[in-house]
Amino acid sequence: MNRSRPKARLSRALGIPLTPKCVRYFEARPYPPGVHGRARRNPSDYGIRLREKQRLRHQYNIGEAQLERAFAEARRRPGKTGENLVASLERRLDAVVMRSGLARTIYQARQMVVHRHITVNGKRVDRPSYQVQLGDVVGVIDRSKSKAPFVAASEGTWAAANTPGYLSTDLKNLKVQLVAEPTRAQVPVICDEQLVVEFYAR
Repeated sequence: MNRSRPKARLSRALGIPLTPKCVRYFEARPYPPGVHGRARRNPSDYGIRLREKQRLRHQYNIGEAQLERAFAEARRRPGKTGENLVASLERRLDAVVMRSGLARTIYQARQMVVHRHITVNGKRVDRPSYQVQLGDVVGVIDRSKSKAPFVAASEGTWAAANTPGYLSTDLKNLKVQLVAEPTRAQVPVICDEQLVVEFYAR
């Protein structure tokens, strides 16, 4: 996937701050980047649906092909496709690491996983896309616990005010367990998932 675009400019283009650091840039210039950012015309129906799809994709820091595969899987499952899609993305290992407070952002969470700091049920997993199952315990390898990011995490530095109810966290011991299937109401992602479904169904 293309990560060359600065996150602050990408945040402005999508209309949402992608990281805590981007919040001040977004608040200072809450309009799309570019010379004509303030004067852009109303987007078409296609443009609206495209932006929602891009919002969802970038909040999970995944590529187009990954999102398409997740959508195809969500469509095969019973229930509402949009809600299935969000629940599936939320069960990605990097998303669980971020949402639990072990990492500050999805970018940092992905790096932690790829660099083999993270375990699932005691075994190292280095795939950010790994689907965490109900009852799985996500943790940190012993020799990484003394590293600064994990020390900060154990002190609750990055924990949200309200941890989603589908996660049971023990940040002091750098552990988190998936105790329930994520529901759309619990997932703090900014996106109209029905528009994403309509984008792929066009």
